[in-house]
Amino acid sequence: MDSITNVFKILSDETRLRMLLLLFKEDLCVCQLSGILKVPQPRISKNLSKLRDLSLVSDNRQEKYVYYSLKKENTLLIFTIKNIIDNLEFYPQLLLDNQRISDKEKYLIKCCI
Repeated sequence: MDSITNVFKILSDETRLRMLLLLFKEDLCVCQLSGILKVPQPRISKNLSKLRDLSLVSDNRQEKYVYYSLKKENTLLIFTIKNIIDNLEFYPQLLLDNQRISDKEKYLIKCCI
């Protein structure tokens, strides 16, 4: 039962929900998530830590960047995310985030500062 409640607790936070939807599409680093979501980097890092603690995301170092990816083992989470993605037209902020992911490379410079 804890795993079910944990998924819905995670999804009840807007920033974490937005992050998970982006990570469902592709691996991203902290600075890319921060730039796409227009959220301060410390908040992104704090939320990634929580997601990692619950084994919902994994991290992978590539040169000087750490990329995060969504683990696909949690079927409830994946089903819920797919359902939201299939209905993005009803969620303007999520639709905007989805469009901004194409600009992800320009945010990498923020990781180097």
